[in-house]
Amino acid sequence: MKKLFFFLPVIFIATSIIAQSTEENQEIQNSDIHKVIDFSETDHDFGKIPYGKPAEFNLLMKNISNDTVRIQEVRAGCGCTTPKWQPGPYNAGETFKVTIGFNGYTEGNFNKVVTVYLTNGQSQVIKFHGQTYKAPDNPAPPNGAIERLKSGSK
Repeated sequence: MKKLFFFLPVIFIATSIIAQSTEENQEIQNSDIHKVIDFSETDHDFGKIPYGKPAEFNLLMKNISNDTVRIQEVRAGCGCTTPKWQPGPYNAGETFKVTIGFNGYTEGNFNKVVTVYLTNGQSQVIKFHGQTYKAPDNPAPPNGAIERLKSGSK
C-alpha cells in the first residue's frame, strides 16, 4: 500500500512533464511553419449559410522558404469536412491552395478544424466557423394588398 502511495505521485508528475514537453514541441513546430508557409488565413468565417447546402473556401498558401515543400496530408476534424489538395512539390515563392468543403449539415453555429501536415513534420491547424439556418417550413401568408396592386383593382 505504501508503494502505491509513492508511485501514484511519481506517475502523475511524469505524465505532467511529458504533456508539457509535447505542447511545447507543438508550439515550436507551428511557429516554424510560418517561416516556411504564409497562410492567407487560419480562421475562416463562412457567415450564415443555408442548412444542408455545401460551402467551400480556398485556403491559399505561399512557400516563403528557399526549399521546395510538399503537403503530406490534410486531415479533417470530422466527416462533414472534405479537403481537396495536391501534394506538390511547391517551389520557393510558389502559391498553392487547399480547397476546404463543408457539407452544411450542422444545425446552428459550427466550429470545425482541418490540419495541414507538411512532409518536414510541421503542421498548421486551420479553423472555420459559421452558422447554418433553415428556411421556414411554410411561407408567409398571402398579402391581399399586394394581390390587389398586381391586378390593378382598388
